[in-house]
Amino acid sequence: MNLQLVLVALGVLAAGGFAALVAGRRGRLALALGTAGAVAGSALGLVAAGAQLASGGAVAARAGWRPPLGSLTVGLDPLSSFFLVAVFLVAALAAVYGAGYLRAHLEAGGRRIGAAVAAFNLLVAAMAGVVIARDGVLFLAAWEVMTIASWVLVTFEDEHESVQRAGLIYLVASQLGVVALFLLFALLRRGAPGFEFAQLAAAGPPAPGLAAVCFGLALVGFGAKAGFWPLHVWLPDAHPAAPSHVSALMSGVMIKMGIYGLLRTLLLLGPPPVWWGALVVGIGAVSGLAGVLYALAQHDLKRLLAYHSIENVGIIALGVGIGLLGQSRGDAMVAFLGYAGALLHVLNHGLFKGLLFQGAGAVLQATGVRALDALGGLARRMPVTALAFLAGSVAIAGLPPLNGFVSEWLIFAGAFRGGAALAGGAGLAAAAVVPALALIGGLAVACFVKVYGVVFLGTPRTGAPGRAREVGAAMRVPMVLAAALCLLLGVLPVVAVGVVAPAAREVAGLAAAPAGLGGSLAAVTAVGAALVAVVALLVLVRAGLLRRRPAPAAPVWACGYVGVTPRMQYTAASFAEPVLAPFGPLMHRTVHALRPATFFPAAASYEEHVGDVAGERLLAPAARRVLGVFARLRILQQGRIQLYLAYVLITLLVLLTWQIGLAGR
Repeated sequence: MNLQLVLVALGVLAAGGFAALVAGRRGRLALALGTAGAVAGSALGLVAAGAQLASGGAVAARAGWRPPLGSLTVGLDPLSSFFLVAVFLVAALAAVYGAGYLRAHLEAGGRRIGAAVAAFNLLVAAMAGVVIARDGVLFLAAWEVMTIASWVLVTFEDEHESVQRAGLIYLVASQLGVVALFLLFALLRRGAPGFEFAQLAAAGPPAPGLAAVCFGLALVGFGAKAGFWPLHVWLPDAHPAAPSHVSALMSGVMIKMGIYGLLRTLLLLGPPPVWWGALVVGIGAVSGLAGVLYALAQHDLKRLLAYHSIENVGIIALGVGIGLLGQSRGDAMVAFLGYAGALLHVLNHGLFKGLLFQGAGAVLQATGVRALDALGGLARRMPVTALAFLAGSVAIAGLPPLNGFVSEWLIFAGAFRGGAALAGGAGLAAAAVVPALALIGGLAVACFVKVYGVVFLGTPRTGAPGRAREVGAAMRVPMVLAAALCLLLGVLPVVAVGVVAPAAREVAGLAAAPAGLGGSLAAVTAVGAALVAVVALLVLVRAGLLRRRPAPAAPVWACGYVGVTPRMQYTAASFAEPVLAPFGPLMHRTVHALRPATFFPAAASYEEHVGDVAGERLLAPAARRVLGVFARLRILQQGRIQLYLAYVLITLLVLLTWQIGLAGR
């Protein structure tokens, strides 16, 4: 029944998208129809997936027709149900927010939005299709639909050259990744009668060498979508280019389809060797550190948040690595803690990153700018947005009492236990997670202190923040709900772990969750509740003390200097410089300076930009060399139909010869 309800939810999403496309000329009607379909479909799917997750069982259904590569099969198990909960929850919040965000776009005389609304619904349906697919053909078909729908949304404002470039890079990176996935399923198909996951599992795990190749292809193919370093190069451009509600959906759940695909593949590859876990830990540490360092160096609010997606995918990879290490040594507790922490961070990141991108969209709509050094003082003008963004900042920094702390605490617990209990290289790899995750968390705190201070505190640095007003209810309500969920999952970790436990058990191959977590989770609840109580008490005391007192305004003390201007506030770059200085050799810095030539210069300036080493130093030169090779092959394009027919004939002869050779064996 739950599987049928999920399929109905997909139908509602598709119907809403089609209605929006048909009503494309009437923007408000298209937006209303598409949003209604997205919210209704997501709510229905959320109820069905939640019910199936609570039952802990698995169901499947096969289509009544057989395409050339096998039957089309769909199903639900704890892993699929959990990811569906994340997809539909984030999508529902993003759809409501998008209704307010795009309405302002319509009022400003923007382009038609019917296609964008339809693509949003199609993207949600495609992600759900990826999760419920139970055969390789349907999985790859849904994967490609997901890519195309998200590309349409990324290029929504395609009149800008930067948006066109971001869309092209995203499309190329996605198609290169899917080549690895085609090879992966082709190799998994060996020895099995079809592409159904049940058939692949029944055929038994591949031989160790083939399993290692499949694992590598999964890391490349799914890692390109997830944003693992150095395959992340599309992400910092694509997420800022998309509308903010789309950025929330892509960063919140779409990149997690890469995590889902990797976990689903691990279920087919058999017991993992130690080096798999060590490799994933290394990828997670590098991705997490690179993501947070480059986020610290950014001056654009949405680009900064995009780099933090790379950081948090790295944290998820650290949890997956801990789970693999526990599996490789047969330690059920380490495996469960690692996978539970990774899966819970999938849900947590979907909530607080969606919240942060929505906050960034509210700032952009209210001010018209997203450059950090052009903002400031927005807390007084946008109090709800400021409070919600603060909640998201605390959550993404992994601080109690919000949800980011719980998932990172689980990963820490698995790393400490693994370092102490696992023998040999597995223990060393698990222990290495502790300093890596601690460093990532500390840098994330510094980054969001910078962001919140520069954007919401102080005084307006330009005229743009001075004109800002709080956004409408359609945009405020999803932010408040997401912040409330972040607090709820942080204060009630028993509930949070209960949500992810069935999926974590399935991935770890455990019949039941290991005992012994209850006391630790109760302690987390006590600490979180105490922090909430202290903060609430301080707010009440402050309100009582200031109730009858005037609140005078006075200039900030500036060591006796009276010519204070907003330009004298800390900039984003000046705040981050002391933190980034020790990591200078790892950063690709470009300085543009106009130095003073006299004692009383007419003009002077200094700008520093940090480029992405993976894109500018590694992948871009490699891409240019590959393009150079293909440029030399243009000699084959002579424009003569006779020559092209000869190419076709030669190809057919080669294929026939190959088939005859196979038949003769």
